[in-house]
Amino acid sequence: MVLSGVLWRGGIALSILGSLYAFQRPFRQYPGVEYSMGSIPLPADYQEKTEWAFARLMFPGGGTDDGYYPRFQGDYHYGLSLWTQDFPRADRHFSEAVRRLTRIHVRSAEQVVDLDEGDAYDWPWLYAVQVGEWGFTSQEGKELREYLLRGGFFMVDDFHGDYEWQVFERGIRLAFPDAVIRDIPDDDPILHTVYDIGERYQLPGADHVRMGYKRPLRFTGPDDGKGAHWRAIYDEKGRILVAISYNSDVGDAWEWADDPRYPAQFSDLAMRLGVNYIVYAMTH
Repeated sequence: MVLSGVLWRGGIALSILGSLYAFQRPFRQYPGVEYSMGSIPLPADYQEKTEWAFARLMFPGGGTDDGYYPRFQGDYHYGLSLWTQDFPRADRHFSEAVRRLTRIHVRSAEQVVDLDEGDAYDWPWLYAVQVGEWGFTSQEGKELREYLLRGGFFMVDDFHGDYEWQVFERGIRLAFPDAVIRDIPDDDPILHTVYDIGERYQLPGADHVRMGYKRPLRFTGPDDGKGAHWRAIYDEKGRILVAISYNSDVGDAWEWADDPRYPAQFSDLAMRLGVNYIVYAMTH
């Protein structure tokens, strides 16, 4: 696994990179809640071993009914679950952007990660969506903590309002029970690794753009769910372990980047933010 920027120097970097290539698990397709398996053609390089791939975390759902999304029944290990929101279209669109905008050796197809199988250590950057509805377990929390303390990076996205924040926080504290969660300041290196990102405005989901914002019933007031927050959990040395996209839907901004009905300003910010997060994860 890629651990930190210092390990990417000289022969150490080459040996670690060689190990990363050697132990990467095979690519596997899954059906998603929005796209059936095979409905999006596989890119030609889907089996290539690369420096980086879009690593998406699978996780169990949080219950049978939360009042907003219907729960997807069945074993989450086989897809058709909340972790597959925007999947795989968002993953592949963003991967294409990373290929164009950086010199990182990128595979065009995503990689699904199961913490229980120890997959995460092959990948320096891990992403999860809909974490305001996850049913994260104590064992998964332990495994995530180990992955992050060894140098991994975790981005969470697409959850809104006080209720979903509480669900997310309950889960992430299984990994870091005493962590301080705070807003990322404007001068943090993560906002300046490739692009200098100033204003970080709210990124809406595509349905909210096309049909107007529909407020979930569980929101507690007129301002609940409004206003983007870009937060993080830091380690004792000031490195970001968990980057938190709260009250924004970065995944939709990636997913619909090629659709003229989705405003370009939102996809532009999502791409720049994601690229910065990746380069930060691979160099810090």
